[in-house]
Amino acid sequence: MKLAENQSGLASAAGAFVLWGLIPIYFKFLEQVPPLEVLGHRVFWSSILLLVFLLCRRQLSVLIDILKTPRLLGGLALTSLLIAANWLIFIWGVTNDRILETSLGYYINPLFIVLMGYCFFGERLSRAQALAVFFALAAVLLQIFYLGKLPWVALALPLCFAFYGLLRKRLNVDAAAGLAVETLLLMPIVAVYFIWLAGNDEHSFRFADPENALLLSLAGFITTVPLVLFNIAARALSMTVLGIMQYLAPSISFLVGVFLYGEPLGQVQLMSFGLIWTALIIFTIDGITRQRRLERQLGSDVTGS
Repeated sequence: MKLAENQSGLASAAGAFVLWGLIPIYFKFLEQVPPLEVLGHRVFWSSILLLVFLLCRRQLSVLIDILKTPRLLGGLALTSLLIAANWLIFIWGVTNDRILETSLGYYINPLFIVLMGYCFFGERLSRAQALAVFFALAAVLLQIFYLGKLPWVALALPLCFAFYGLLRKRLNVDAAAGLAVETLLLMPIVAVYFIWLAGNDEHSFRFADPENALLLSLAGFITTVPLVLFNIAARALSMTVLGIMQYLAPSISFLVGVFLYGEPLGQVQLMSFGLIWTALIIFTIDGITRQRRLERQLGSDVTGS
């Protein structure tokens, strides 16, 4: 049973991260639509699919309980803005030929979370973690120095997502129900925006253009399906395995950007990615070593008792 669960977890994790890695292709098909409008459809269709998902799992009561709890509702109002900002920056980056920069951002994300824990929560960094953060910082400074510009997309994505993750961890709500509440809280803004677009005849969702309409309506699917798969994987796999597999998504996006859309990969960009990959190797090895040490310690404690 354990083996079956692990195989199911691995398949679910692979599915989630592959879909997240390929998601730039979807947004590239919508590059003629303003990023803000794409975001609106992502919120609108996601909220509908998430409600259906919760209904099928008989978990609507979980959503209602959240809506009745002011502390959770207030916290999710803040996280809804953070995830909306993350989605908007990602969509803008992909449609403006910055897939490599979005990939760099998600490579940086786990290192960013560790650095935030050190800065805001007084968590100590191991030597390996400090070295990994140093390499990541060097990668960013290299781009600033040689390219003369701040890779703001690569920094804004992990910044929004790291704060989002930390706040969601403190709120401790179900992932699907929490995201459903977040999208529902954004719906009034989306509704006003859609009404304004329709009033000015600037909306892209038209039955006269079925291809565009279909693509926009799929925004909920590409948001919720990876999340559901990730939730299945999170219950079946250890955090170490999930932590290693998460690099699959930005790696696929990196390949998509270079080989499918021909984004330039000059010497400076390659050196930056090299520094980040080195940082992630150090970070991952340190995480695996710590996990094994903890398991051995727990095993010896059980044996001793």
